[in-house]
Amino acid sequence: MKRNMNGVNAKFVNCLLASGILLIISLFLPFLSVKSEKVSISGMKLLLHIVQGVSDQGLSTRLNLIAILIGLPCLLIVLMIPSVLMVRKKATIHYSIISFVVSAICSVFILFIAKRTIDGAQILSKGFLIRNLGVGYWAYLIIAFIGLTVSMKAARINPGYIVLTILSIVWILPIAWIVMISFRQESGSYTSYFWPKNFTMDNYKILLTDTSQFFFARWFTNTLFVAICSCAISTVIVLATAFVLSRLRFKGRKSLMNFALILGMFPGFMSMIAVYYILKGLGLTQSLIALIMVYSGGSALGYYIVKGFFDTIPKALDEAAIIDGATKWHVFTKITIPLSKPVIIYTMLIAFISPWGDFIFARVIMGDNYKNYTVALGLYTMLDRANIATWYTRFAAGSVLVSIPIAILFVSLQKYYVEGLSGSVKG
Repeated sequence: MKRNMNGVNAKFVNCLLASGILLIISLFLPFLSVKSEKVSISGMKLLLHIVQGVSDQGLSTRLNLIAILIGLPCLLIVLMIPSVLMVRKKATIHYSIISFVVSAICSVFILFIAKRTIDGAQILSKGFLIRNLGVGYWAYLIIAFIGLTVSMKAARINPGYIVLTILSIVWILPIAWIVMISFRQESGSYTSYFWPKNFTMDNYKILLTDTSQFFFARWFTNTLFVAICSCAISTVIVLATAFVLSRLRFKGRKSLMNFALILGMFPGFMSMIAVYYILKGLGLTQSLIALIMVYSGGSALGYYIVKGFFDTIPKALDEAAIIDGATKWHVFTKITIPLSKPVIIYTMLIAFISPWGDFIFARVIMGDNYKNYTVALGLYTMLDRANIATWYTRFAAGSVLVSIPIAILFVSLQKYYVEGLSGSVKG
C-alpha cells in the first residue's frame, strides 16, 4: 500500500532522485573540448564564464541564452530534489517530469547554438566544432531522458509517449519550416538562420495574383478539377469491381483476382510510355481529360481492400433481400453501399490524393502546355535555376496552399478512414 501512496509508484522515486543528482554532476564533467589543444571546459565553468561577462558585447544576447539553457534546468532540478524527498505526491512527480523535459530540450538547443557562440566569445583557444562536444554534454542529454522515463514511470505514465513525442516533433519540424519560409520576407533559397528575420504576406499575394510568369490559381483549379473527376470515376469503378468479386461466383474468378493482384504490384509509371502513345493516337495528349483517364483507368486494381470490407458484411442480408424480390443492383445500392460508408470514404480519399500530388504522369502527358499544368508540375517550374532565387519563398507558399485541402479532408474524415480499414460489423 505504501509503495503506491498518492498515486505514486514509490520504487521509481529513488531512481528519479539519483537521475537528478547525476544530471547536476554531469555539468562538472568536460562539456566542451578541443583535444588537439588539450583544452576542455565543463558546463558549470561555461556558465560561470558567461555570468562573469567574459565575452564580446556583440555576442552577449546569445551567451545569455546559453546561460539560461544551462542554468534553468539546473535550477529546476535543484528545486525538484528536496520537493520529491519531502512530498512524494503526483504533483511533485509531474514537476520532475517538467524539469527533465526542460533539461532535454535545452541540451538540444545548446547543440545548435554552441559552436558559433563559443567561437565568437573565444572561451576556447581554437575553433570549436559540434563534434568536439565533451562527455559531460552527452551524459547530460542521456541522463535527462533517463530521468524523464523514470519520472513518467513513477507517475504511472507510459514512457512510450516520449518516443511518440520525439517522432511527432521530427514529423512536424519540416512542416513548420516550410510554413515559416512561406512568410519569410528575405528572398533566396538558402539562409544561414532558421527563424525568418521579417514576416510578410506578399508571397501569397504575388503567387495568387501575378500571372506574368506563373499561373498558380489556374494550376490549382486544374488540379482540383482532375482530382474531383478522377475521385468520382475511380470510386465507382472500385466499388463495382469489389462488389462483383465479393458477392458473385463465376468461372475464372480466383485467377482474375490473382492476376489483378500481381498486376497491381507493378508501379503505374512502368506503363507510362505506352499510355502516352495510346493517348497520342487518340489525340488526347496535353489535356486534362487525358489525366483523368490515366488516374481512373487502372483504379479497379485497387479492389482488394474494399472487397475485404464487403466480405465482412453478412451475406444473410443479401439473401433476405433477394427472397423479397430485390435484384443485385438493389442489393448493391440499398444494402451494401449504406453499410460501407467508412470504406467508401477511404476509397475516395485515396482516389483524390493520387492525382493531387502526382508529378510523373502530368509531366509526360502535359509536355509544354503551360496553362494545363497541375500544381505539382507548376510548383516544380518555380525551382528552375532561373527562378529559384526569386520564387523560392512563393514556392513554399504554394506548397502550404496545396496541403490545406488534403489536411482538411484527413482531419474531418479520419474516423471513417480508420474504420474503412477495419471492416464492417458482423452479426
